[in-house]
Amino acid sequence: MAESGVDCDVECRITEGDYVVLKRGDVYKSVQVERKKKIIFEKQWIFLDAVIGELYGSSFDVNPGGHVSLQKPKNSGGDSSESKEAGQDNRHILDDGKSQKLTRDDIESLKEQGLKGQEIIQQLINNSTTFRDKTEFAQEKYIKKKKKKYESKVTVLKPTARILAMMYHGREPGKVCHLRYDTLAQMLTLGNIHAGSKIVVFETCAGLVLGSVMERMGGHGSLIQMYPGGGPVRAGMESFGFPSHFHETLHEFPLCKVNALLAGTLNVDEKETESENNGQSKEQPSQSMEVNTNPEEAKKMAEREKLREQRAQEKRVKMEEKKKRLAAAAALLEGQDADGLVIASRYHPCPVLLGLLRFVAPSRPFVVFCQYREVLPNRTHPVLLMSGGGGYLLSGITVSADASTSGAAQKTGEPAAKRIKLDDVNISA
Repeated sequence: MAESGVDCDVECRITEGDYVVLKRGDVYKSVQVERKKKIIFEKQWIFLDAVIGELYGSSFDVNPGGHVSLQKPKNSGGDSSESKEAGQDNRHILDDGKSQKLTRDDIESLKEQGLKGQEIIQQLINNSTTFRDKTEFAQEKYIKKKKKKYESKVTVLKPTARILAMMYHGREPGKVCHLRYDTLAQMLTLGNIHAGSKIVVFETCAGLVLGSVMERMGGHGSLIQMYPGGGPVRAGMESFGFPSHFHETLHEFPLCKVNALLAGTLNVDEKETESENNGQSKEQPSQSMEVNTNPEEAKKMAEREKLREQRAQEKRVKMEEKKKRLAAAAALLEGQDADGLVIASRYHPCPVLLGLLRFVAPSRPFVVFCQYREVLPNRTHPVLLMSGGGGYLLSGITVSADASTSGAAQKTGEPAAKRIKLDDVNISA
């Protein structure tokens, strides 16, 4: 029990190298905690050295110079938001710019004296001639506006699917196909994502959907990422900061090799063999021209040759690892027994869905997110009228082709329904 309590405490505390999410108001940013590293957040330099060892969810004051300090608990009695005096309405308040006694120089002087944001806000309230005449709602609005301007506070959060989805949708919605966090939650539910399952994912949302599926699986099961182009994009997934055993469940397979895998003609060694032959052809001329009598030049040439050979060896090792990963992913897909399919892409979903459904076992869920849709071809086009956010979800359950065929055979064996002759029908005027 004591060891589990210690492990839980360690997981709840920020350590160097962790990926965290900084929050100020409604603005989020994902960063990695490193000592003596400058981070720009909301046009302000910040050093995160002091957050190491503190609990996730803690708030920090940003001091002059960018260094942060843990925010002390506030006294509830001294909270400026709890104003006892409030007016009935604002009809008699004149906004002439003369209600505030403090000038800009006075506020700068307060900052130089070391007053924090909350203390400056309290001074502004005390020196306002109209604050107590405002309604309670207007007072809260005033305080919120001043907090945004004078409070240099930042909260450090642990990355989750919800927080990262809100971050991407607020800062760079185009990178995640304008996927909202509530839509992402629906996808995980409709896809029946759980630990121990085998899931196929195809997404072009910077790795956000991939990371959300990995989070839900908890490091147990198998996850195959189908990717277009030269390699998978996983920036959003890396922001989760998963431990190493989570990555052991992740596999990758290029979308361009799906047809070859389904046809049984996949050759894993094809591209590697061509690259090795090209590398050998490039090395042969350099070996034949290696004639030099100068010892220094010969030494430099030997070092260059050694470096070239080292790079070639590293490249061969990487190609071998890539070949093994491709073979492992192909072995998982060849069984065509995946427990679910998740698609969230900017590409047209139909060909991708029809191609990847063949890897999913019968009676398994699939879910597709697409931002664009055309209701009727050449008739209506909601892309021009709809808002930039949101999209459309399609979900369903796979059905065995054998079962549908046998059902059709049973139906064809039944006798055809009798047709009613027109002569037998009495038509009364």
